Amino acid sequence: MTGILLCAAGLPVCLTRAPKPILHPPPVSKSDVKPVPGVPGVCRKTKKKHLKKSKNPEDVVRRYMQKVKNPPDEDCTICMERLVTASGYEGVLRNKSVRPELVGRLGRCGHMYHLLCLVAMYSNGNKVGHKDGSLQCPTCKAIYGEKTGTQPPGKMEFHVIPHSLPGFADTQTIRIVYDIPTGIQGPEHPNPGKKFTARGFPRHCYLPNNEKGRKVLRLLITAWERRLIFTIGTSNTTGESDTVVWNEIHHKTEFGSNLTGHGYPDASYLDNVLAELTAQGVSEAMAKA
Repeated sequence: MTGILLCAAGLPVCLTRAPKPILHPPPVSKSDVKPVPGVPGVCRKTKKKHLKKSKNPEDVVRRYMQKVKNPPDEDCTICMERLVTASGYEGVLRNKSVRPELVGRLGRCGHMYHLLCLVAMYSNGNKVGHKDGSLQCPTCKAIYGEKTGTQPPGKMEFHVIPHSLPGFADTQTIRIVYDIPTGIQGPEHPNPGKKFTARGFPRHCYLPNNEKGRKVLRLLITAWERRLIFTIGTSNTTGESDTVVWNEIHHKTEFGSNLTGHGYPDASYLDNVLAELTAQGVSEAMAKA
């Protein structure tokens, strides 16, 4: 409106354009690209056949549970029946080797459930063909075992470039490059046998080359090897289905600005992504366990 009034008065008008995000750093020569200190190699690949064999639900549950002889008189948060009574899945799930009144406690977090309820949760909660032998507590989300995902095969590269991110002026930058080609969905994906697309690859992501940034990189490598970084689904941006999408571990894809929320400066990002990795069962403590 101001511009229209100035124009009508015969005064010069200067319209400013919205700034564009700075997605990439200045050009970098190959001689300036260096390995990340303390991180072996510069590349990780995932193969097409990386799925573990399906695990027997009862064996998985018993692996992480300790039997409780005298359970408290409180609800099982899976079936909402009292722990001192039989599981609500009695008569629904046929499992002769698990008595419906058996109660167990998860070893690390201590939450208690009917064993039959956890068997039902594991049987129904995992994609057919991708029961990986891990178990997630439905109360606190703690993960038992090694969780693996459904990321398609691809390549992850990482190296240091001689440029600084906003907010990290005294630190060079770790650049991660993910590349996943189009392919055919496997049995663990939404539509087995159907083609999936892979838009926007290779995707470039950035971390500061400091101690915490290198820690995040090491855990991202673990998440990549466990096929947890990407999955196949529906894009929140375009609405396209059967395409490669991010899988709940946020990355910074904007190098020199933060206009989209996917860049720097962002003082809480490294802590936030560490929490997201932990939620996927990827942390230094779990790696040492």
